[in-house]
Amino acid sequence: MDFQLTGDQRALKEGTRELLAGRFGRDRLRAAVGDPAPDRALWRELGAAGFFALRLPEEDGGVGLGLPEAVLVLEEAGRALLPGPLVACQLLAGVVDGVADGEQIVGLCDAAREPVLWEHPAGCDELILLEGEGGGAGGGAEGAQGRTCGAYRSAPERVSCAPFASVDPLTPLARVLDLPRTAPVAVDVPRLRREAALLTAAQQLGSAVRTVEMAARHAREREQFGVPIGSFQAVKQLCAGMLVRAEMARSAVYAASVTESDLDIVGAKLLADEAAVRNARDCLQVHGGMGFTWEADVHLHLKRAWWHAERWGTAAGAEELLAAGLIA
Repeated sequence: MDFQLTGDQRALKEGTRELLAGRFGRDRLRAAVGDPAPDRALWRELGAAGFFALRLPEEDGGVGLGLPEAVLVLEEAGRALLPGPLVACQLLAGVVDGVADGEQIVGLCDAAREPVLWEHPAGCDELILLEGEGGGAGGGAEGAQGRTCGAYRSAPERVSCAPFASVDPLTPLARVLDLPRTAPVAVDVPRLRREAALLTAAQQLGSAVRTVEMAARHAREREQFGVPIGSFQAVKQLCAGMLVRAEMARSAVYAASVTESDLDIVGAKLLADEAAVRNARDCLQVHGGMGFTWEADVHLHLKRAWWHAERWGTAAGAEELLAAGLIA
């Protein structure tokens, strides 16, 4: 089996990076820290480019690609720290009207873990709640509401929620207290949770790769004692370790997108979470004192990595599932 990217896949990845660089550069990123609501114009542009309809059949107005291509696109979104419920819109395009073309924004909550958290509550036009057993790739706890497995939709204005402090300034959160279930949604809930975990891992991969680039660039440019700090063995080792973690996560995430195996996705999420968090920490270390400042972007990658590491499966749950798989 060949896991190398095809020419079309490389072109998709490069095109997504160029689109995001042109429409969501550093100035827009810093502006979004103060106003993290999804940019509706950008959302519609992403929809027109096929970002959300990537996996819909061509006869339904989609692009007709698969999960590996969705992973590549979400990797680039994670690299750019693009805010918004990207995973939800990617998974629910074709399920909720208007999502595929970027005209509507949908949120996705998992009631299998407490607290039930809702990303970008002020920016969503509809909310989908998943209930029942299985909290994502590293979950497995019984549903928090004690209900059977299923998905339900609700209008945001009918949802009872409370403010919830977010570690990521680009991801405002609310805690869902009660959600009126206006109608069931016909989706494969276990599959949706698996794919949400994998696409979140893809975003973590993108962030991990980006912090490698940031650390390496700073190590080449920053000088101490008349030489670049990248010539010092301690800095070399930090950057090399970051690259190894990122490439291990890349292999795992890309492979899981092809096999779609439960345990492969669990392992991919675990490795990608570790790469994103540890690489952001080491990137901060390479930057030294300036890495701790608000003006540097390193803290944004670290905070996003912390948040995503708690979404759709945690490290503790993943380790238990992988251990059980080894002895089964």
